[in-house]
Amino acid sequence: MELRDIEIFLALAEELHFGRAAERLHVSVARISQAIKKQERAIGAELFARNSHSVRLTRLGEQLRDDLRQVHQGLTQTLERARLAARGKTGTLRVSLFPTNIQELRRYWETFRARHPQWDLRLRMSPYGDPFAQLRNGEADILVTWLPVEEPDLTVGPLLFAEPRVLAVAGDHALTGRSSISLEAVSDFQHVAIESAPGYWFDHYAPGLTPKGRAIDRTAKVDNLEEVFMATVLGEAVTLFPAHVTWYYPRPDIVYLPVNDMDALPYGLVWRSAAENDMIRALARVVRDLGPLPG
Repeated sequence: MELRDIEIFLALAEELHFGRAAERLHVSVARISQAIKKQERAIGAELFARNSHSVRLTRLGEQLRDDLRQVHQGLTQTLERARLAARGKTGTLRVSLFPTNIQELRRYWETFRARHPQWDLRLRMSPYGDPFAQLRNGEADILVTWLPVEEPDLTVGPLLFAEPRVLAVAGDHALTGRSSISLEAVSDFQHVAIESAPGYWFDHYAPGLTPKGRAIDRTAKVDNLEEVFMATVLGEAVTLFPAHVTWYYPRPDIVYLPVNDMDALPYGLVWRSAAENDMIRALARVVRDLGPLPG
């Protein structure tokens, strides 16, 4: 099995969703499907039981996943050390981000690189799905995400920024005539949801109840940002966002309305406590020294 095939298998074994695995590896769904079928033919048995509604590992697939994880981690670490040594680097800090305001956050990355030229810094956008899986499976060292995060194995570091909220609606939506909107007023419309996200964590981003206790319908299931925008443009959902989305995703078919009764959404650094190292502590120190972005 080639290294890329191992990566494809492990990505699907963790995501249990062809679309999310493809997004994570930046390949097509067809490429994922072809690789898995090739692996199953070579082994002579199914690794995944799949139908139109779900994907799950077979018992053989679970065994292969457990065996390959250690092999893959050891191999990638060996290759990474060789690449770093060739460039005069001694380590790599991998940061995964949920927010898209990369330009505003550049001061943190540039300061880290200036202070620590011996280390490499790699940034990537976080996929949808389980938000903390990449920390737990070793794919990322630090996650930039909205707070609160209340996971016993994770450490929450310093605050990066906090932003007011906006509601994205289709350009021809009934709400577009308003200059602002309240959370109370949007409970009549369907909202998007990330199925695999911890409830308390997603509730802080898109509450399940209005301030007066009315239920908010969050049944528009999405797997990636494009699906969020598609559901919004088609009028199937309205979508809460942090304000920076209005600068990074201006669209002629979407109107962003300021939400006037929600607190600013805070974002901070999060990492796996057991994996804390000098590089993680160094980036946290940079953020503390520079302080959060001005509100």
